[in-house]
Order: sequence, then C-alpha cells, then structure tokens
Amino acid sequence: MKQSTTLSQGRRKELPHRSRIYSDLAGLYDHVFTRVFAERIDRVVKGLSIPPGARVLEVGIGTGLSLDAYPRHCSVIGIDLSRDMLDRCEDKMDPARHEHIELRQMDALHLEFADESFDYVTAFHVITVVPEPRKMLSEMVRVCKPGGKILIINHFSSERALIRFVVDGVDPITRYLGWSTRLRLNDILDSEVLVLEKRYKTSRWSLFTIVEASKAKERN
Repeated sequence: MKQSTTLSQGRRKELPHRSRIYSDLAGLYDHVFTRVFAERIDRVVKGLSIPPGARVLEVGIGTGLSLDAYPRHCSVIGIDLSRDMLDRCEDKMDPARHEHIELRQMDALHLEFADESFDYVTAFHVITVVPEPRKMLSEMVRVCKPGGKILIINHFSSERALIRFVVDGVDPITRYLGWSTRLRLNDILDSEVLVLEKRYKTSRWSLFTIVEASKAKERN
C-alpha cells in the first residue's frame, strides 16, 4: 500500500488546522459525518466514471470518508493538514482495497505539486473550512491539467434571501467550530479558468451543492 504521511521539510513548522472539527473534535468526525456525507460522496465520485490510469488528488481527505468511492484503476493522492485526521484515515486503509491511494500531510493553500499534475481534483466539505477559500480553489486549478475535472461538494450560501438569512444566523456557531456558512459559490468561481459543467443538489432540501467544473484548455 502506498502511504506517505511525512510533512515535507519546508512545512514542518505549519500550525495545526484552525478548525476544531479537524483538531479537537477529530475523534467525533466519523461518528457525526459518515452518515451525513459518505453516501453522497460515494455516489457523486462514482458518477464521474473516472477512467483507467487517471491521476486524482483529493484535497482534505480527512478521515477517509471517500476511500471506497475511487475505482482501483486510478491513482489517488489524498492530502490533509491534520495529523489526527490522517492517522484515522490510515487506520481504515486496507492493503487489498486501497493500494491505489497514497496519503500525504499537506496544506491545501500551498499544494506541493507541479502545475497540471492531475486529471481530477476533488474537495468535499473543505473549502468553507480553510481561511482563504479562493486561494484553495486557485491551487486546485493550478495542479489540474487543462481539460481536467474539478469536483467540489460543500455548503454554499443560498441565492434565496430567506434561506440565506436563516442559515447565516448560525454562522457564529459554525465559525467557532471552524467553518463559515456565508461563502457564496460565485465569489470563488473564476470563469476565465473554470468551465462550470454542473451545479446541483442530490435532493431538493439538501444544504449541500455539488459542483462539477473543468479547467479551461489553453487557447492558441
């Protein structure tokens, strides 16, 4: 099994993730979020029909809710800044079923990969946790190949004023735990570099939006 969880030399002094979900509450993460997130992640990833030989990066793999979603014929690197999360993810990994998945401790705002390294870049329930969501998405786009796919599942502030007012009312509580309810998708999407292909919810009342986009190909 491929597993590398050593923090690179240049980032050994990084502070732990600011979110309490990814530090103090890591032990509760699986119990709380597996039922809420895992089935949706599995269904959406499998819907991508990732082809054999594709290189995939998951930004913020956490405790590994997505481990069984990726087909074994692709190569996956899962990164996370939280040591606690990666330890729990590693404990779940089975040598027979997850030999195509490698783990690395890394900051989503400073991805240590060359430009255009991956065919698919995914992030599930992460972009509203990081302190600079636009920078995170910019890094995801940078390491994605032209024509490659970006997949995000996350809560974004509703375009409906009433729903936005109600949900944003709990923002002080969610900020204490480490994420914001106020981020709007349109505030981070850059139409110059990303082509939005799908934006949908898996159910009418779901709080979570699935975003599928492709990196614009270079113009001659």
